[in-house]
Amino acid sequence: HVRLRSGSHMVLSIKRLQANMPRGPVEEEPFGKSALTTHKPIFTFGIKHDGAPAVASPKENLKWLLGGKGAGLAQMASIGLPVPPGFTITTEVCAVYGKYNRNLPDAIWSEVMDGVLLVEKQLGRTLGDETSPLLLSVRSGAAISMPGMMDTVLNLGLNDVTVEAIAKETANERCAFDSYRRFLDMFGDVVMGIPHADFEAELDALKKSSNVEHDSDLSVDQLKELVQRYKAVYAKHNIEFPDDPHEQLGKAIHAVFDSWDSTRAKKYRSLQNITGLVGTAVNVQAMVFGNMGDTSGTGVLFTRCPNDGTNELFGEFLVNAQGEDVVAGIRTPKPIAQLRDDFPEIYAQLRRTCDRLEEYFKDMQDVEFTVQEGTLFILQTRNGKRSGAAAVAIAVDMVEQGLISMEEAILQVTPEHLDTMLHNQFTNVHAVEYTSAVIAKGLNASPGAAVGVACFSSAEVEHKRKDGISAILIRHETSPEDVAGMFAADGILTARGGKTSHAAVVARGWGKTCVCGVGESMVVDEEKREVKIGDVLIREGDTLSLNGTTGEVLLGAMPTSKPEISGKLGKFMEFVQEVKTMEVLANADTGADAAMARRRGAGGIGLCRTEHMFFDHLPLVRHMILATSEADRQAAVDQLLPQQRQDFESIFRAMDTLPVTIRLLDPPLHEFLPQQAEQELADAVKMSMADLAVAIDNMRECNPMLGLRGCRLGITRPEITQMQVRAIIEAALNVKQSGGNPKPKVMIPLISSVSEFEHQKQLISATAEAVFAERNESLAFEIGTMIEVPRAALLSASVAAAGAEFFSYGTNDLTQMTFGFSRDDVGTFLPFYLTNNLLPTDPFQTIDKEAVGQLVRISTEEGRKAKPGLKVGVCGEHGGDPASIEFFATLEHDYVSCSPFRVPVACLAAARAAAAH
Repeated sequence: HVRLRSGSHMVLSIKRLQANMPRGPVEEEPFGKSALTTHKPIFTFGIKHDGAPAVASPKENLKWLLGGKGAGLAQMASIGLPVPPGFTITTEVCAVYGKYNRNLPDAIWSEVMDGVLLVEKQLGRTLGDETSPLLLSVRSGAAISMPGMMDTVLNLGLNDVTVEAIAKETANERCAFDSYRRFLDMFGDVVMGIPHADFEAELDALKKSSNVEHDSDLSVDQLKELVQRYKAVYAKHNIEFPDDPHEQLGKAIHAVFDSWDSTRAKKYRSLQNITGLVGTAVNVQAMVFGNMGDTSGTGVLFTRCPNDGTNELFGEFLVNAQGEDVVAGIRTPKPIAQLRDDFPEIYAQLRRTCDRLEEYFKDMQDVEFTVQEGTLFILQTRNGKRSGAAAVAIAVDMVEQGLISMEEAILQVTPEHLDTMLHNQFTNVHAVEYTSAVIAKGLNASPGAAVGVACFSSAEVEHKRKDGISAILIRHETSPEDVAGMFAADGILTARGGKTSHAAVVARGWGKTCVCGVGESMVVDEEKREVKIGDVLIREGDTLSLNGTTGEVLLGAMPTSKPEISGKLGKFMEFVQEVKTMEVLANADTGADAAMARRRGAGGIGLCRTEHMFFDHLPLVRHMILATSEADRQAAVDQLLPQQRQDFESIFRAMDTLPVTIRLLDPPLHEFLPQQAEQELADAVKMSMADLAVAIDNMRECNPMLGLRGCRLGITRPEITQMQVRAIIEAALNVKQSGGNPKPKVMIPLISSVSEFEHQKQLISATAEAVFAERNESLAFEIGTMIEVPRAALLSASVAAAGAEFFSYGTNDLTQMTFGFSRDDVGTFLPFYLTNNLLPTDPFQTIDKEAVGQLVRISTEEGRKAKPGLKVGVCGEHGGDPASIEFFATLEHDYVSCSPFRVPVACLAAARAAAAH
């Protein structure tokens, strides 16, 4: 084992770096506001001015201005962590850059040069100096992490002269020329637009001719030859490499700003719904070197395991390497646990640093570090992306450790995190059928179970997704250009890369199952669209299964199952139930659905759709609809009564003590009839085929969604309302009689006037009173209405005054009528609207705050003015959408109601809204 030691030759004057690390209180640096930006264009970190430390203020959240990376550097420097000095060019400058035809105005460039001068003074080095040159890194950093989507340039400042100066000063020719060839490659690719593959081809050719396997095996002379080969690549493309370090810096800053508008970055923001950001920041920082030999190295780690949340360092490192080697998967890195054995002093310091970061940021951190000749430097920290299981485990553990509150824990776990935990897992990983299907094992990069057909391009994955086919994206290694396919895929499989590779980080952030780093046994042929894993040949379209928890790759489709809400997930959901102030109910139409909803945390039923029950009793319903006399219709209604009563009893028993809101029959009656006359139905209702055909035709409407439905059915066919109310009340009394505590709520659908509500309310009350008189017993129940029509929303004060005890917003129909969009036909034009930014989101998925949301707000306020304490909630599709739930929370709604499967996610969204406000 190699032990780290303090080196006698310190590039960039490490002793001076350490001595000048700022400590203690924070003061502002001497940069003023620019006329071009609202705030100062430049913020420094790790810089001293006149003997006083100065960094960007950590007292406020400056991520929106400095980006996540810049804010993290400033905050780490402020608490005394070993951060190389530098400065951040703000996100506002990115916006200015765009307005100035992709150029930096002279006034801002002058401030950039002032920032360089401060770094030079801090270190006693000068950019481009022939004896003591300063080298810089130039990195992107948006307010919201976008891993791999934007550009970075390292080792900036090297040329034929400065490389010799570094070699002489450090007595490490190998490090100098290794850094130089890396800079030529990265600068050419990122800044000058030369394909990285051209440089990679030269490197591979030299390694092959030199009979070496790794870059680190190349000799100094071979690295010098590689530098010349790389320069020839520039010449091949008729591009001149700029020797002037200041010109290099300007071009690199421009390239990072340009990467904000790259195709891959824009696609990532679109997929992640990242909006409202003005651009990326640029971080210019003094270089430190992990490629100075066996006492140097670089690594990426998470302060806790991002897969399952285990409280131990998780990550990888490489000896004698620079940062991109780890994340690019060029060399297979070592697990971070091995650092404890190989370099115990560095590991102990890193462990203490990670504990300090968690205490300060109150979250699990994703950390980049470099060790230069035995000295540790922290280059970046940010809240680490994690799987759903890890997010929940970390949140629960941090509460129990006293690091964070329950509210802070809830804000750490997103609805998307929780959703991934409710996805499938393989049912029996010990069964012979499972174990015999394993064809390879890679790194368990992102947990979960994925089953799908093999695809070898992002385009093919997206095509399969549109056809409703689950897909596994297979690549030699992923790159930012693959983000669209990664988002559409159910799972991701790569031959190369570690647990902190691009594939792994992106997959975990999106909750995608990922197995990476399968190794040399996996040979991907993207042109032939096939992969050979060992002796098994898999072609496009063949079915695979991936176990992201174990790293196993399996041939064929393995059975999966959903996890239970128990263990740490159960504990976390206890936090959620305690913090949320808005109740989450379920849309359920059977006793079984109601029981499942209750197990998943539902506080009752917010919408029971009786039409779904009617489909279970279709012959009787059709007889009622097609009856030609009052006597026949009443006979059919009387036969339906016991069926409905039994339906409601099963729900009341499943939801005992919890409210059950039952919507009276809503859809138009023609939906219960066949499209054409059928002999079996004609015989059942004793009609001729001709008469049946006429009856069916007469039931059709030009616009059925605005026709005879909702309360209009109950008004024109009062026997339906009477039968349903009788069934509800009798079922509730039966459950009460057997020792239960039912809480029925009767909901009148689709009113557009106060008179409609009053008509149905009177009929409901009279029917209930009749049942009470017959049974000589009673129970409490409520009568309310759905607000689905804009006119009803505007008449809410009058509806409440007329006796409505609750409002439930049917936001599906309210959205249809407000927009004038048919939900059934919107697919013909809505995708175009979304693609061309005519609408920000699908209004049927996320509430339209501008208009539909304002109708809900007006209705809520007016209804509560007329009837203080009026209960209000939402039972449309938006009741399960986290962004919509947050909006409803601002209106102080009492509840949302959603699918039983969405209940836990909706509960978390409600708790997050409460914790945030």
